[in-house]
Amino acid sequence: MADTLFGLTGIIDPGTLAPGEGRGCISFETALMREIEPQAEDFDALGHVNNVVYLKWVQEMAVTHWHLISPADRVNSEVWIALKHTIEYRDPIEPGQTAEIRTWLGQYRGPRFERHVDIRKPGAKRFSARALTEWCRLDRTTRKPLRIDAQTLDVFGLTDLV
Repeated sequence: MADTLFGLTGIIDPGTLAPGEGRGCISFETALMREIEPQAEDFDALGHVNNVVYLKWVQEMAVTHWHLISPADRVNSEVWIALKHTIEYRDPIEPGQTAEIRTWLGQYRGPRFERHVDIRKPGAKRFSARALTEWCRLDRTTRKPLRIDAQTLDVFGLTDLV
């Protein structure tokens, strides 16, 4: 499932989705969730997951969501690029700990869609990192922006937002 054209390789747990999973993700409670175990190279000199790794996970979770719920023809003809990341760090993840990563969608306008990502230790009340990313939908061949249309909202299970 690697997107070699744009250098994206990270798909987090590409296993099968449960019925309805990944669709209608509009809040923390309805988010697509995956668990990840940090690898030795993910830790920095302070002994916790490096900030750059959190950002990598933010991008990988977005790619994972799109690849899991989208029909192959959409994955092959469209690509999403990040225009802006806003990320906040709070509770460090240390060796031996796992992380739950949740993603859900925010507002959209034209070809842009906001995506939220929350990363935290299982059961934690406070996030380790959270991000808001503005993504832009592009035609893979022409690389021109594509408006968020009813079909795209349907893929995400958001047809009631049309």
